[in-house]
Amino acid sequence: MSFVEQRGDWQRAMFAAAKGEGRGAMTARIVDGMRHLAGREPTRVERAVAREVPVALVHDGATHAVMMASPADLEDFAVGFALSEGVIATIADLRELEVIEHERGFELRMWLAPGVGRVAAERRRLIAGPTGCGLCGVESIEAAAKPARLVTAAGPVTAGDVSAAVATLAGAQQVGRLTRATHAAGLYLPGQGLVALREDVGRHNALDKLIGAAARGGLAPTSGIVAITSRVSIEMVQKTAVLGCPVLVAVSAPTDLAIATAEAAGIALVAVAREDGFEVFTHADRVIG
Repeated sequence: MSFVEQRGDWQRAMFAAAKGEGRGAMTARIVDGMRHLAGREPTRVERAVAREVPVALVHDGATHAVMMASPADLEDFAVGFALSEGVIATIADLRELEVIEHERGFELRMWLAPGVGRVAAERRRLIAGPTGCGLCGVESIEAAAKPARLVTAAGPVTAGDVSAAVATLAGAQQVGRLTRATHAAGLYLPGQGLVALREDVGRHNALDKLIGAAARGGLAPTSGIVAITSRVSIEMVQKTAVLGCPVLVAVSAPTDLAIATAEAAGIALVAVAREDGFEVFTHADRVIG
């Protein structure tokens, strides 16, 4: 018996897609298992599990990093990672992007504008990192804890916007709800709702993919909300600052360094967001109502 039996239509569709080809099969695959329940005989079950593969990010022919990631929205990942790592300043610095599939992973080949590649070479990490490691390979403490860029808000958001961002993010996580094994990052704009969402087995990867999607789509979230399904550590604040979003909302708690970084960057850090409320740790005037 499938564990999605008697679930919603979208779950059955995703489960079926994971057995076939295309996006569903890219993000999840079906495995067999044995379910043990107290007082009952073991039963065979099918379960959808999230895919996780090595993804090499290659700049001008040289490998910058190797990350473990979900093999979907890889163009967004390439652009977002390059932006959040400071390899490129804008998407205009990227001349060409090619996704190469190998037997056991993917290679994201990026060719940079003249002069930009030199910066990439200086910061090359040549690492094999765990899932969305975030700061693996950074060569100094100063580089790891560097201040985030300053964010200017176009205006405040309401408490209702914060709650709606969290609620719509939860409802839009198709892969996460199917596999219970991925994180999500979403961009919510007041008056428009959730305009972009990306999922990945790594929380940093999901946010990088969102950054890339916003850059490629020409989105300017100066009055928006970034909502994430994870805890808030410093690099999540740094990446939100790269996106230029003035409000970061998380379902889990922040670290002390994340709070200090958000305060200095002008980002309203909202965390422990639940159906019945949330906590604002920095720039409380950015959330009204």
